[in-house]
Amino acid sequence: MKQTKNVSHGALFRPSLAALSLAVAAALTLGGCEQAPDQTQTQSEPSAIKVAPGAPGAAPTWAFAGKTGIGTSYEPYGAAPKSISKVWFSIANGVLTETMYGLIHNAQLKELQFVIKGQGFTDLESQDTDSSISYLDTDAEGRPQSLAYRVVNLDKDGAYRIEKHIFTDPDRNSLIMRTHISALTEEITPFLYANPHIDNSGNGDLARVVDGGFMARKTAQESSVMTLKSSLPFAAQQVGFVGSSDGLDEIRQYGQLKNRFQTTSADGSQNGGNVAMTGQYPSIKPGETLTLDLVLGFADDEQSSSATAAATLAQGYDQLLANFKGEGAAIGWQDYLASLQGLPAMVTNTADNGKLLTASAMVLKAQEDKTHAGALIASLSNPWGDTVSAAQPSTGYKAVWPRDFYQCAMAFLAMGDTATAKVAFEYLKQVQAGANTPGYQGTPGWFLQKTHVDGQTEWVGVQLDQTAMPIMLGWKLWQAGVLSDDEIRSWYKDMLKSAADFLVTGGEVNIDWNHINIVPPKTQQERWEEQAGFSPSTTAAVITGLHAAAAIAEFAGDSTSAEHYSKAAQGYRNNLELTMVTRKGTLSDKPYYVRLSPNGQPDAADKLADNNGRPGLDQRQILDGGFLELVRYGVTPASDPVINNTLALMDSNTLEDSLRLRYEFTAKDGSSFPGFRRYGNDGYGEDTQSGANYAESGSNSANQRGRVWPFFTGERGHFELAALTEQAQLSAQDRAALVSTYVQGMESFANEGLMLPEQVWDGVGNSTRFQYKTGQGTNSATPLAWTHAEYVKLVRSITDGTVWDKYPQQP
Repeated sequence: MKQTKNVSHGALFRPSLAALSLAVAAALTLGGCEQAPDQTQTQSEPSAIKVAPGAPGAAPTWAFAGKTGIGTSYEPYGAAPKSISKVWFSIANGVLTETMYGLIHNAQLKELQFVIKGQGFTDLESQDTDSSISYLDTDAEGRPQSLAYRVVNLDKDGAYRIEKHIFTDPDRNSLIMRTHISALTEEITPFLYANPHIDNSGNGDLARVVDGGFMARKTAQESSVMTLKSSLPFAAQQVGFVGSSDGLDEIRQYGQLKNRFQTTSADGSQNGGNVAMTGQYPSIKPGETLTLDLVLGFADDEQSSSATAAATLAQGYDQLLANFKGEGAAIGWQDYLASLQGLPAMVTNTADNGKLLTASAMVLKAQEDKTHAGALIASLSNPWGDTVSAAQPSTGYKAVWPRDFYQCAMAFLAMGDTATAKVAFEYLKQVQAGANTPGYQGTPGWFLQKTHVDGQTEWVGVQLDQTAMPIMLGWKLWQAGVLSDDEIRSWYKDMLKSAADFLVTGGEVNIDWNHINIVPPKTQQERWEEQAGFSPSTTAAVITGLHAAAAIAEFAGDSTSAEHYSKAAQGYRNNLELTMVTRKGTLSDKPYYVRLSPNGQPDAADKLADNNGRPGLDQRQILDGGFLELVRYGVTPASDPVINNTLALMDSNTLEDSLRLRYEFTAKDGSSFPGFRRYGNDGYGEDTQSGANYAESGSNSANQRGRVWPFFTGERGHFELAALTEQAQLSAQDRAALVSTYVQGMESFANEGLMLPEQVWDGVGNSTRFQYKTGQGTNSATPLAWTHAEYVKLVRSITDGTVWDKYPQQP
């Protein structure tokens, strides 16, 4: 017979359990009918409203960031605003996690799961089951055709099985979850447990029992509202504060909801906090299955939220799923995939028959905001969210970085989605620094480091590659005929000229904390947003961006600026080795590119800055793969001796683990392929001694270690392609080798839901906390849009026999 589970001990072994031990409990939503009478009420108070005690509850956090699925409906441009569903969801550890409404970063729910009570045990679905995930809609070859998921959670001891189908209503702001709960060996009682985090934080929330379910909102008058409804009435319901009155302890102690608190606030304006909603379903006997539909409805007022949830529930599972897919007259994900003209040829250059390619297309499109068309975010996750405070609103990775943005826009263009690529390019004007940027004084033209999708400034560092890439994207769209001649002339005047001017002359920047004079090509921050100096990867983009700007300027009739841009680009190219290549290196007696030269004197013993808990080291000790961007964009040939000297160091397995970049992994067919860390001495990752999340004990924890990032396998594949095609066309044998090593390698990094992570476990340090296996995505951020974009671009490059991101460089 099963024994009672020890929750606090189990937290050492399962990711979501770690979150529960920090937040004391993870909360889930229940939908229900009229509440059963409270047996603890006295006869003199038959209708007393019971208010939950214990405000504000445990400190709120976000959910585990290693998502196995994300989803939203496909909405074509030009759809009527009222018909657009602005709901996104994520899945991790077998349960529904962060769910957004309105803007793509505006989370409303942390987690929703089932609690199962049986004889001698109380199980939490996210911790006590073995979970698998698949797609509800696939073609004959097994390729996913929509972002609707089937999640199956099997009790580790075989007592029960839970199957859930999760997707959104494409015509309403709601989500549906069809659920089957089966008792396999003994009678069980299921409970639904939901933890709202309304309007992107877990503080200041209110919850109450309503007819047919639950409702949650903020204490503030202006608040989003979430309504939960269930097709199967609850036997009992309770709302409360996480860790003090949320129902979880009562389930453990009594096997039922005893107190049945009906609200967390007597008047609906006070006692906000970290709330949870718990609902009890009828018990299930062995061999029986309970089937129900749960709906989360969202709106900006209570009446609309309730009506939305009710309408979705009334329409029914079958029709909702058909509409989500795009069957019949409905427009859905099948229609989007059918519009991607580049995919069929690309499928032949994958190792999994296009499964990850198809999933990547939808994952990239799903990470676009629907209020601000073209706003492409980095990831639908909060990195290491289970130990990150949710007390205050935070976008996490659900925000715009022009660098990640460029990667995604180029992937859309590669797949044949010219509409999204163009709309994304047009969006960039919203995040360009200038007279319209609140609080900004200084030279215009550069692009803001990180913004909300509505353009609200968040981070204000100057990264010159993020200023070059919009120019590069504009040139590519023009060459592809996506931007007309008239349009590129107009965009040159309105956006690209000021960006190119900034890449030449730089200037004063004054915004928020940032008061600096930028002198290109020295950047305030390189592509890892951490250090100032002369960066090979940044300079590769700056040179390429200026050559693109020169071509556009010449076409626009501005020959003076065109000459100016070309001359600056050539000057930067001539000084590459002078400012970024050491000939007195500590790693080799041959010249090689350093990760970054703070002062443009690469032979000196200048130290990089301390960062991510790691002390700054001599610049000559630190490598990264950014120098390969010089080859990728066409600035430097793949045969260049210094490039190849640096490549040999990048591949070295004799460097100590703190400085080493390359690690070997095993592909699905048993072959070996390489993966790479960002740079030597990287501390942006889990603690090697304790296995703790990044910054869990403070961002300066000494044992933090950045892990392998899968998109570097794609970057290396692009270099190998460039090297092969430098002197001859790509042979069939060469193409097959690239696919089996680099394409298959990236596919092997995808999890069961075909999500590609930011980082994977490299085998160095303590993995016991989360039981990571080598090559498995960590809790940093999954899916990462950049990784999916790199995979798409690699497949397109191999299909074409030339690097997709290559630009003609003027002499």
